[in-house]
Amino acid sequence: MTGVPASAAGGPSGARRAGAGAASAASGKVPGAAAGRAAARSAEGGATGAGPGAPAGAGHGGAASGETGTGVDEAPESVDDAQGEDGPGRGGKLAAAAVNQASVWNIANLLTMLRLVLVPAFVALMLADGGYDPAWRSLAWAAFAIAMITDLFDGHLARAYNLVTDFGKIADPIADKAIMGAALICLSALGDLPWWVTGVILGRELGITLLRFLVIRYGVIPASRGGKLKTLTQGVAVGMYVLALTGWLATLRWWVMAAAVVLTVVTGLDYVKQAIVLRRRGIAERKAALEEKEA
Repeated sequence: MTGVPASAAGGPSGARRAGAGAASAASGKVPGAAAGRAAARSAEGGATGAGPGAPAGAGHGGAASGETGTGVDEAPESVDDAQGEDGPGRGGKLAAAAVNQASVWNIANLLTMLRLVLVPAFVALMLADGGYDPAWRSLAWAAFAIAMITDLFDGHLARAYNLVTDFGKIADPIADKAIMGAALICLSALGDLPWWVTGVILGRELGITLLRFLVIRYGVIPASRGGKLKTLTQGVAVGMYVLALTGWLATLRWWVMAAAVVLTVVTGLDYVKQAIVLRRRGIAERKAALEEKEA
């Protein structure tokens, strides 16, 4: 007689405890391991209370065990989900921050530094032995060609592999202007290139760079296809002038340089137009924002 009430009492209480354990595990209020142990104890209590003489208790115990089993199965899933949101999520953010904070000593910046180092080397080779020796001019051309090739790759690598740094943003345009300016000044100083050509090209480059800084508060002037073609044409033309060419190649380089000068002027005027439009649009947007705020 005592076994029957005990089983009847044990069965419902075991079920209630099992239900509470499963609910706690499912709601995430009990950690995964604690929820599993609580649910297991509840199930044992329900099963122990149910004896052969009390089939009703056994029935409740079976139901409780089924609910507890579900609770135990769900609890680790809840914990795993929480870890997936907190642990890996936080780790992913830290990894992204580490990528964004690229080291200065990356391949893109190393190529830019190489280009800067090549500037004095190019000048020394260009002016060696009076500046007219074909052998020294060929070595100077090699230094200039390497500098121009690295200019094509460092920006692409920086954007493709997220290696953009503050140093690269400042040093890359300086290296570009330095190698081109050094070549043009050397050629004009040696009498191979008229000074007005050097003045037009360098004046345009410095003027557009200054213009970009002046309108940067309103937006960024993107590089155009014409600008890229201008850079390529300038590099080819200056490279041909650096080499001691004769005959029809000397005539060809004059035409290539003429095309470079035309592209330099045309693209420069286009950038000026873009800067004016960008500034007007920026002023209009700010004025509209102020009027909306006052209203």
